[in-house]
Amino acid sequence: MSRAFVIGIALNALFVAAELGFGLLADSLALVADAGHNLSDVFSLVLAWGAIQLAQRQPTPRHTYGLRRGTILSSLLSSLLLLLAMAVIAWEALQRLRTPAPVAGNLMIVVAAAGVLVNGVTAWLFAADRHHDINVRAAFLHMAGDAGVSAGVVLGGIGIVLAGWTWLDPLISLVIAVIIVWSTWEVLTEALEMSFDAVPRGIDIEAVRRYLAGLPGVGSIHDLHIWAMSTTETALTAHLVMPAGHGNDQFLRDIGEHLAEHFRIAHATLQVEHDDPPGCGQSCTPPLRTPAGG
Repeated sequence: MSRAFVIGIALNALFVAAELGFGLLADSLALVADAGHNLSDVFSLVLAWGAIQLAQRQPTPRHTYGLRRGTILSSLLSSLLLLLAMAVIAWEALQRLRTPAPVAGNLMIVVAAAGVLVNGVTAWLFAADRHHDINVRAAFLHMAGDAGVSAGVVLGGIGIVLAGWTWLDPLISLVIAVIIVWSTWEVLTEALEMSFDAVPRGIDIEAVRRYLAGLPGVGSIHDLHIWAMSTTETALTAHLVMPAGHGNDQFLRDIGEHLAEHFRIAHATLQVEHDDPPGCGQSCTPPLRTPAGG
């Protein structure tokens, strides 16, 4: 994965420099807008890569979980930076729509076509791991979106060359901003939820609760908490009320293995108690009962 980040960062940094230079030469706001977006993607890739490196550090007496949460903060920060960049680009595009300027359409087409290639290759580097890590998914979405946006700039350049529609340049810039904000919003909200220790998306806490409450010997459960330690690791704590106690440590190990295999919860801490705590009320979940005759 580190190799994919290094290649992606290098390719996009070189392309940003070339696209910005040609965009200024062609007086194309669409190219400059796309260069600005690609620059924010370079920063995002650097942040994501750095966060992954930090997450691999061993825990310390002060940071007992290590620095895994850096991957969540990285996703949040990169999304915010991207939205800020798009706001600036959208404002400039609106100004250019009022007073369209001549644009070198042929140069737009050539540079944007190169962008389709660069961004497509970079997206392919992250395609395999995008389902397991929001950091990688953010990188994949940015790169795949960039490839599509560059294809749109190619079409805009063709329209300018064939019909002289200079207003297409700022219009495409606005479309770029809308598409990127739309594709980034989900990553931003998910990273924000993780920052506030929400149950990670894709984990059904009620299904987890039913599983734990249905275990043999469990009278009730309480203080069930599930949160993201990083963009790839999930933790759980829960109290199991078992009046008769439990047989041995293998019981807890089996629960941990089941949670990891079926719910993608790799860090489970379970406390076994003999009685419900005072004032437990509805926070305690009774075991599942089989209906009579069922």
